[in-house]
Amino acid sequence: MRIQGLGVIDDATLALHAGLTVVTGETGAGKTMVVTGLHLLSGGRADASRVRAGAQRAVVEGRFATTPDSPAAKVAGDAGAEPDDDGSLIALRTVTSDGRSRAHLGGRSVPNGVLAELSEQVLAVHGQNDQLRLLRPGEQRAVLDRFAGEPVLHVLADYQRVRAEWAEAVRELVERTERSRELSREADLLRHGLAEIEAVNPEAGEDVSLVDEARRLADVDQLREIAAGAQHALSGSADADPEAPGAIGLIGEASRRLSSSEDPALRELEPRVAEAVAVLSDVGGELGAYLDKLDADPARLEQVLARQAELKQLTKKYAADVDGVLAWAEDARTRLSGMDTSEEALAALAARRDEFAVELAEHAKALSAARGEAAVRLAEAVSQELSGLAMAQAKLQVLVHAKDADDGDPNGLPVDGRTLHAGPDGVDEVELQLIAHSGAPALPIHKGASGGELSRVMLALEVVLAGADTVPTLVFDEVDAGVGGRAAVEIGRRLARLARTHQVVVVTHLPQVAAFADRHMVVDKGQADGGLTKSDVRMVADERRVVELARMLAGMESTETGRAHAEELLETANTYKLTQEKFGRKGKGSKKKP
Repeated sequence: MRIQGLGVIDDATLALHAGLTVVTGETGAGKTMVVTGLHLLSGGRADASRVRAGAQRAVVEGRFATTPDSPAAKVAGDAGAEPDDDGSLIALRTVTSDGRSRAHLGGRSVPNGVLAELSEQVLAVHGQNDQLRLLRPGEQRAVLDRFAGEPVLHVLADYQRVRAEWAEAVRELVERTERSRELSREADLLRHGLAEIEAVNPEAGEDVSLVDEARRLADVDQLREIAAGAQHALSGSADADPEAPGAIGLIGEASRRLSSSEDPALRELEPRVAEAVAVLSDVGGELGAYLDKLDADPARLEQVLARQAELKQLTKKYAADVDGVLAWAEDARTRLSGMDTSEEALAALAARRDEFAVELAEHAKALSAARGEAAVRLAEAVSQELSGLAMAQAKLQVLVHAKDADDGDPNGLPVDGRTLHAGPDGVDEVELQLIAHSGAPALPIHKGASGGELSRVMLALEVVLAGADTVPTLVFDEVDAGVGGRAAVEIGRRLARLARTHQVVVVTHLPQVAAFADRHMVVDKGQADGGLTKSDVRMVADERRVVELARMLAGMESTETGRAHAEELLETANTYKLTQEKFGRKGKGSKKKP
């Protein structure tokens, strides 16, 4: 991973070991910027305040090792990202000083959400904020489900599917019951409107055709005069007065003259004139038929006007025209079909709700049983870890109990004679309790443990949960806060053992933890030009590593006592790791989760 312009880090490259990498450094040197960089590569929120003072942007680039058939490769492929030549994926996140953020994956610009999807498959970050979140009751159920894995998640998916149908039936029944009066009034209005419309029985486009007919009936005298004048102009006088020939007669005479000519040029014109005569004759005939039908009909005009008045009453209430009225009627019929508040309809809805409730109760019981079985395993696994963290008598209890519904709870579900609160994640509440020592009462973990004990409990949880994680890389950000002495050594051993099955990155202030690293990186703080604080990341080994561990132990790099303690720590850690490697070889190379 390469970090540029992030916090106090100007430009640093971290080559992380496949096993355990620790990052150390003095307070304020910028160790947490390593985790911040990983958060950015995971699609986390971009914060302009993290950009180094004087820099235009912060850039974090990471190379993730993947296989072609891995879930991470599928995420990248769906986003159009291309793997590098060695099959790895290169992710890039840029944050400018004005807060704008851009993400790239495999050479393609992608939304931040794609990096988040990728990180879910390859990376899990556990920090102090994660510890605090685990103390919340709502998160403790999620921890148990995460540990349980598929046996719980499969049942939970069935529960959530049925619950959605049950909740919809409950909602609809409550709405129809509580709003029955309101819905009944609304239904009456809709039925009244439909009755009015059906009584008039309008036809599509009828209002437009009536306007034309009414205009024709009202203007019959004027229309007769127009039509008669046009007919006279075409056909001449009714008594065939030769002194007043019509257009048809005149054009007919022209046709006869042209046809009798011996000049071919004139005779060629005759068919066109004859065609005009035929057209005018047709028009004259149609005018005659129009005049025959054009009689004053006061009774029909009265009918048309009355019909228009009926339609106007509808268009005043329901729509701008008859077509809109018909559309309103169709919509009203549809709405009425969903407003049935009759006893029969409500009974049918109640029966449907009860059917879903019976099915949901079975899924809820199966989910509770799966969680109960997983709770026993989680408690045993964490208690085992605690015994190796200088808390030999401490025991963790994971309680799973059903939550009763309050009075009037809309999500109350009958289960075996009790009414339980059926939330989106089941009817269970999960609580982590600690028995600090033999004879001590079981208390919620935030009440039953001191600060240092709480850190150890949380680390034990994280180690156990990490064993249930499928992601290959685990990051721990100072989860060992408040711990020291023998417990710190045991934390180092746990992390080293975890590194046999995962890539582990640890930001720590404990030399006892750092001694177990396969690769030790130090964040150094100095000053750049202009007086700005500048940090760099360097890998230390051999003598330089002894010096760093001595500084962490004694606060001073050159004391003989500090160096001796540092060398002793390294020897203890190396001996332990060699023992673990031999154990792994005896197991024929199989990797066992801690």
